[in-house]
Amino acid sequence: MNTQDTFKAVKKASRELVSLSTETINTVLKELAELAVSRTEKILIENQKDLDRMDKNDPKYDRLLLSEERIQGIAQDIINVSNLTSSIGEILSKKELENGLKISKVRVPMGVIGIIYEARPNVSFDVFSLCFKTQNACILKGGSDAEFSNKVIVGIIKEILKKHNINTDVVTLLPTDRQATADMLTATEYVDLIIPRGSQGLINFVRDNAKVPVIETGAGIVHTYFDASGDIEKGKNIVVNAKTRRVSVCNALDCLLIHENRLSELTTITDALISKETEIYADEKAYKSIKGSYPENLLHMADETHFGTEFLSNKMSIKTVSDLNEAVSHIADYSSKHSEAIIAEDEVVIESYLNNVDAAAVYANSSTAFTDGAQFGLGAEIGISTQKLHARGPMALEEITTYKWIVRGDGQIRS
Repeated sequence: MNTQDTFKAVKKASRELVSLSTETINTVLKELAELAVSRTEKILIENQKDLDRMDKNDPKYDRLLLSEERIQGIAQDIINVSNLTSSIGEILSKKELENGLKISKVRVPMGVIGIIYEARPNVSFDVFSLCFKTQNACILKGGSDAEFSNKVIVGIIKEILKKHNINTDVVTLLPTDRQATADMLTATEYVDLIIPRGSQGLINFVRDNAKVPVIETGAGIVHTYFDASGDIEKGKNIVVNAKTRRVSVCNALDCLLIHENRLSELTTITDALISKETEIYADEKAYKSIKGSYPENLLHMADETHFGTEFLSNKMSIKTVSDLNEAVSHIADYSSKHSEAIIAEDEVVIESYLNNVDAAAVYANSSTAFTDGAQFGLGAEIGISTQKLHARGPMALEEITTYKWIVRGDGQIRS
């Protein structure tokens, strides 16, 4: 089957989804979670085939890696999605006009959603569960680096669908070649929305070449500003967690901005990173303040390239600023508008930061590691949008729906 025939089949399957009951949808998701856990060994065998082809030092390795614990977490996210209330059919507004026409604005599925992603096999489960819950069909275009993992996962999903006599074309995995990507980007007759997840290069390519509408899930160039009023103990714990909890994810800390009045305490923060073997690129003032206390092989002088970089590894830059305004200005120049945080006790400073920093998620006295659909109570996520049109931040059920106007009359005609 060529890609056009594949897209036609998915479009047809998407129309069949609207007749599924909420009970059936939730049952399928719960059974999928159970089957995923029971097939853990099979998934891990296929995942290992992918891992064997990737350098362990590659930042994508951790994203590609599945484990028994991670599969259990994925299964729990699927269950969480099944327990959420679907917004499909929700009446967003309604009114009756003077001529008697009754107009309602009703939430409906997007239709067919295409996802292009790299080295993230968990996305296959997450995307299907969110799309299926909202009666959307999905076309998955995974990278060759996760080919074996994605195939076994989609096979498990189709097994459950077949059991319930549901058209298995509601989830389709495309070949890993570039032509399949090109075909989907221009499939305006069949695909309603494309969401790329991966490197900035991938996202730029999709945005620049797609004829189908795109929601960008951009790179996470993440900053945390430690203010003159910041609590050092809070700051230390937040920075260590944001940087080292999982270094390859998009909400991980990339650049610590520190008020110059707190440089004398910078070692308290960086000392906590020594055991994590975090590599630091510090500007001149920060470098001088921690030189001698931080391992020589892990400490470097920063240059311009270390600011505005999404490291996706155990590396972090440090920039000294004179005040809040300089911190906000630096973020405006280098941020990808994903997640930004401030550590401060001065409420005026906090409110100014929260109001002036332009990002999808802005934190006060918290790790940016919480920018995640599941952590935000959304069940799972289909991506984190860094744009402003239609959706922003973690996207889940509501963000992959649209609406239509339903007009009820009794013979009205327009003069």
